[in-house]
Amino acid sequence: MKVINVDVAIIGAGTAGMGAYRAARNHTDKILLIEGGEYGTTCARVGCMPSKLLIAAADAAYHSSKTELFGITVDSVNVDGKAVMKRVQAERDRFVGFVLESVADFEEKHKIRGFAKFQDEHTLLINDHTQVVAKRIIIATGSRPDFPGFLAAAGNRLLTNDSLFELNDLPESIAVFGPGVIGLELGQALSRLGVKVKIFGRSGSVANLQDEEMRRYAEKTFNEEFYFDALAKVISIIEKNNAVEVVYFDKSGQKVTESFQYVLAATGRKANVDQLALENTSILLDEKNNPQFDELTLQTSVEHIFVAGDANNTLTLLHEAADDGKLAGNNAGAYPIIGQGQRRSPLSVVFTDPQVANVGLSLRQIESLYANHIDNAYVVGQVSFENQGRSRVMGKNKGLLKIYADKESGEFLGAEMFGPAAEHIGHLLAWARQQQQTIQSMLTMPFYHPVIEEGLRTALRDALGKLIIDDTMNEFIITNNTEIKLVV
Repeated sequence: MKVINVDVAIIGAGTAGMGAYRAARNHTDKILLIEGGEYGTTCARVGCMPSKLLIAAADAAYHSSKTELFGITVDSVNVDGKAVMKRVQAERDRFVGFVLESVADFEEKHKIRGFAKFQDEHTLLINDHTQVVAKRIIIATGSRPDFPGFLAAAGNRLLTNDSLFELNDLPESIAVFGPGVIGLELGQALSRLGVKVKIFGRSGSVANLQDEEMRRYAEKTFNEEFYFDALAKVISIIEKNNAVEVVYFDKSGQKVTESFQYVLAATGRKANVDQLALENTSILLDEKNNPQFDELTLQTSVEHIFVAGDANNTLTLLHEAADDGKLAGNNAGAYPIIGQGQRRSPLSVVFTDPQVANVGLSLRQIESLYANHIDNAYVVGQVSFENQGRSRVMGKNKGLLKIYADKESGEFLGAEMFGPAAEHIGHLLAWARQQQQTIQSMLTMPFYHPVIEEGLRTALRDALGKLIIDDTMNEFIITNNTEIKLVV
């Protein structure tokens, strides 16, 4: 058996693994990148990029059929499912190609193909053909779709986001289980492309929204386009006659038996750590059998073993995986010198229409933070986009934005949004949170007219009126070297 001795071994060549390789490479040439599957990141192959391609096609079809508001009549909109999927796959492959080019640039001596398992805390066995002895190890094995066992009854008609994009044509009908990011993005897109879609949830959650008013608003809005029950009572599913038969109680309490061409499992993802033979190490595991780790250093309980990206089962987002990879790579490369990473302000976006954005502390985190305060120590500033100027001009006037701030200092804590341009407003708010801005200072920023961002200003003003501050307090800005008193 071949034996390779290295300073750093990285298991997985996805976004986190590639970032770890580049960072560790700055410290040592004795490095090995191990990949058992296909090269190409989750984002490029089966995640953010192919899903956004499908959404772009869906938006084109949907808005072409909704022009009456502007006095424009379109005779018909025809969706060529095969052409839609052909473009999705071609552009997807283009994005994957960029990743493959990056991996191809890595030195061949630094790469090995095969699946890794721990023999002990310094030794990995690769497909029974190579033994790797590493001073430090980074687990960057990514994630895979996870779904409850009862969905397996759909048999060959069960799809995940890992297999949906391999279809050569759009399906005629699909039952989507899971109203999270993946389920709602893909479900709405397919519906707008003419597919009969029904989305079933179990817990009442809607796209990570925690504010109850916003959650109800979002569910009602989605139901205007397709059937969506966030608290569905599904009795059974079974593959039958080249279809999937789903038996459920509808929202009126009636028992319904309905057939779908496919079932899409969009119930989350799980870390790919269960095949690593972690039992051969002393790494402490959490209740889901994932490695426990220090969020600031990415060290597991075994100090020379790190975990990064989706493998740590925290935020399955590309920019977080890239940050993890860089931090883990630097720490593994420089070990025993360990640095702490500076975390970016939390930001997540769901590319439905309207969009969803979550920024900074979540509502649950804020409620927990202020749980022992006698009076509500935080304020909520909000705005509805139904009558917001630019939103009405564009015919995109649905949605709510709520921002949270400390009642005394005015420090901006976080925000939740279901509405137009949430991907852009979310970025503005994430930057403000990372800079620890206050509601007062945020209101000194420029707001052009007419733009959707004026709705953000309305929410900030609403929050300002609820703060405990001196009513005579004013903000100052400098324009053209002249001090201007600005009353917000």
